[in-house]
Amino acid sequence: MYTNGTIPEMIFPAGPAARVEAASPTRPPDRWTYLSGGAMDEADLIHDWNEVGPAKRPPDARAPQLDDETLRDGLQNPSVVDPALDDKIRLVHLMDELGIHTADIGLPAAGARAREQVVALVREIRDAGLSLRPNCAARTVVGDIRPIAEIQQTTGVQMEVYAFIGSSPIRQYAEGWTLDTILHHVEEAVRFAVGEGLSLVMVTEDTTRANPAAVAAIYRTAIEHGARRICLADTVGHATPDGAAALVRFVREEVVEPSGEDVGIDWHGHRDRGFGVANSLAACEAGADRLHGTALGIGERVGNTEMDLLMVNLRLLGWIDTDVSALADYCETAARACGVAIPHDYPVFGRDAFRTATGVHAAAIVKAQAKGADWLADRVYSAVPASMVGRHQEIEIGPMSGLSNVKHWLSVHGHDAGNEELCNRIFAAAKAGDHTLTQAELKALIAG
Repeated sequence: MYTNGTIPEMIFPAGPAARVEAASPTRPPDRWTYLSGGAMDEADLIHDWNEVGPAKRPPDARAPQLDDETLRDGLQNPSVVDPALDDKIRLVHLMDELGIHTADIGLPAAGARAREQVVALVREIRDAGLSLRPNCAARTVVGDIRPIAEIQQTTGVQMEVYAFIGSSPIRQYAEGWTLDTILHHVEEAVRFAVGEGLSLVMVTEDTTRANPAAVAAIYRTAIEHGARRICLADTVGHATPDGAAALVRFVREEVVEPSGEDVGIDWHGHRDRGFGVANSLAACEAGADRLHGTALGIGERVGNTEMDLLMVNLRLLGWIDTDVSALADYCETAARACGVAIPHDYPVFGRDAFRTATGVHAAAIVKAQAKGADWLADRVYSAVPASMVGRHQEIEIGPMSGLSNVKHWLSVHGHDAGNEELCNRIFAAAKAGDHTLTQAELKALIAG
């Protein structure tokens, strides 16, 4: 409890770079002032409770790799459009610009068009000198893997195969499979891929509902015959963050480490329960070193982990140091090419992510800007700095606005914010309305 109008020092810890003038009987709390004695220190202004609790990812852990599934798993959503080749090429370039390591560019066994576009994308990656490494999906059968081997031979580009097979008891029951049947397919497919010079990732579908013995047997068989990467798939979005972490730890400790081989672990998540990004972060903390996602989370049913939001969170956590300013272009390109709309309230990249028409919020941003501190203005009401993704804070005018909204908007748009009659006219119109005023409405009010 605060007493005598003061505020505990621990709330605003003073450091060598800054001090805080606390509230007092003569200085009410709404006039707390940040006094700079040098450069602002984020730790002095924001206490991060996300760093409190169980042990986090080791600080010396390698940055996770990222695999983009937009052009394969993302296109399995029944409401999206399969993009034109030019749009796919643009997306591949954006993935490379963002530092995404690998991308699933299709399932060649799906048909002639799929195969032709995969070949074209591989050639573009090769000829443009992109760092992005291509991979393709396949069922765990030789017939699906053979076309990928042919593409590697034709283009001269090393290909990675993501060979998937169901692993859960419910899937086995529905398909009429036994574990021996699955292991036979795994052995045959891995042997063929390795023999063709392909890198193979063993993907177990529905891993998050599979029993430990089956998961271990499938992965051990794949590793014994040459697979050097395995992929844990939360195919129906069943996992919680605790479940994702437990599964990764089990596979790492019971399969990968005892194998004695250098085997990578992928996490492929879906968001049926809304845990896409959270599960990916939990999997990464537990030892997964490659995380999958799609632009805007498009994909089967309600979609996959959102690659854009995953990258933002990884950047904020300090687990990657990638420049993520191209993510807005990535999202907008994917939305247009795939025929999907970005919801206005979609985190970070929605139209309203950095817009406010609320008086209290706007006033705080304006006060921060008045201190000459863009850094402060970009964080006082934002957990994600708009500037990090190439955007900026926007203050609008609506029924919940204060006069500070009006004056700021007029100033930003080149009008006289000191014109009290004009400010009051706009303010009255906003208060009488039921929506945020549009540009056209504001221009009409300014014109009188």
